[in-house]
Amino acid sequence: MAHSTGAQTDNKPDINVRDNYDVDVGRVENVESFTKSPDAVDDNILLAQGHAPVMRRSFDLLGTLGLGFSITNSWVSYASCFGQSLLYGGAQATVFGLIVACAVQWLIILGLAEQASAFPSSGGQYHFTYILAPKRYRRFAAFAVGIISVLGWWVITCSGISNNVQCIIGMVLFVNPDYQPQNWHSYLLYIGLILITLIPIFTIPQKHLGKWTQACLAISVLGFVVVTITILAMSDGYNHPSFITTFDGTSGWPDGVAWVMSIGNAMYAFASMDAVIHVAEEMHHPGKAIPRAMNLTMIIGLLTSVPFILAMMFVIKDLDAVRAAHLPSLEVFHQATGSKSAALGLQSLLVVIFYTCMPSQWITCGRLTWAFSRDRGLPYSNYWNHISPSLGFPVRTTLLSVGFCIIYGLLYMASSQAFNSIITTAVLGVNISYAVPQAITLIHGRENKLPSRPFKLGKVGGYLCNAWTPLWVTTIGIFICFPNAIPVTAGSMNYVCVVLGCMMLILVGLWFTVRRYFDGPAIDYEMLGLSRPE
Repeated sequence: MAHSTGAQTDNKPDINVRDNYDVDVGRVENVESFTKSPDAVDDNILLAQGHAPVMRRSFDLLGTLGLGFSITNSWVSYASCFGQSLLYGGAQATVFGLIVACAVQWLIILGLAEQASAFPSSGGQYHFTYILAPKRYRRFAAFAVGIISVLGWWVITCSGISNNVQCIIGMVLFVNPDYQPQNWHSYLLYIGLILITLIPIFTIPQKHLGKWTQACLAISVLGFVVVTITILAMSDGYNHPSFITTFDGTSGWPDGVAWVMSIGNAMYAFASMDAVIHVAEEMHHPGKAIPRAMNLTMIIGLLTSVPFILAMMFVIKDLDAVRAAHLPSLEVFHQATGSKSAALGLQSLLVVIFYTCMPSQWITCGRLTWAFSRDRGLPYSNYWNHISPSLGFPVRTTLLSVGFCIIYGLLYMASSQAFNSIITTAVLGVNISYAVPQAITLIHGRENKLPSRPFKLGKVGGYLCNAWTPLWVTTIGIFICFPNAIPVTAGSMNYVCVVLGCMMLILVGLWFTVRRYFDGPAIDYEMLGLSRPE
């Protein structure tokens, strides 16, 4: 049985892989019964999926959870976009749209977590697609999902930087209303933030990255407590509950359409839930740890974002001022506290938390891009498929991700609306990558496609999640293409359809470049307990 080498490195970490590879996927709970190495079974499972283990397994469950939540950061993410939901349907759509978004996204994540439990690999969704798809179209299907995942993650990373840029510029405008922000100001700040957020990646040893992500998790939860208690304690009054239960949209869309669009907007609070999958080869017992980390991320996201947004809605004094504000969160803080200094202090805390998101995003982008190049999914894959011997992580693909973000940021110079449309498209694209492998499983049968695994949804739950995911992603994809408001103006124009078309052109162009080389991993279906695809 031939396996790919996984990466070019002169200093491959020591691994202890048994010569006898007769291990079922998912049977990690009994590892101590037949080996002294706690990672031997995980290494064997990875070998069965066509890749040699070359990354140090340094993430425990808490470190993995820290990475996942530091990126998703539901309450902070929603603080950056809830203003749009206020336009769609007022406080009602803002609060209840978030709750519905959590529910629908959780069903999607459950199906994805089950597949990650069965096939733990840094490649994630494209890797699942290759294993699950019929032989006749698995190469193109896996390649398409891989490109969508990589581009989606690159652009989502840009959105994290952009959120911080908007926070800082909004704070400057709050202090100095006469300031006239220019797009090139935003771009310079954008570049500066990229460079600053790379510092932890290149200075913290790989074995301590889990401690960093745990600290990021703690900072976010502490920030949630401080912000929520402060605005409630300093507010001189609260809105009547009817303020939250009354629909009050100003987007021009019919109520039902506006409500669905508010759900799509709120899904940003639970975006990027696949982050932990892309460090699967760096964690102990990923078949167990990945589903736990993903579900705990959703739980923490729900328990922080809903109380936070409820508190925000109860302390609003002037809804129209919040809707019109450059930075709605800062306006709410000011209305609640009655103090510019206090409002700036709370918003500064959000800036710090936005900063802690970014190193984890660089980690995820670098690992995903490296995994895709390992399977020869990118031009010049032999160059990108490399682990730095001294730093112990894929430096080249991390810097490739940085390069894309720097170039992409030039859109700030042209059109902030186009920049934001591409971010919206990226969130949709990542969800498409969640839907494809689940749709394949649904169509071709779960019993024949999924091996033994620690995290099982059961027959009913599995089919429910696998059916719901493509249905919902298709539905919300249509609504995401709608303009933010009608009648359509230059400011409310939505370029998502244009961006999707460009992404498809890039995908097809790259396919003709790499189709001779992209064969996917050398899967040992017998070892995985699966029948070969036909």
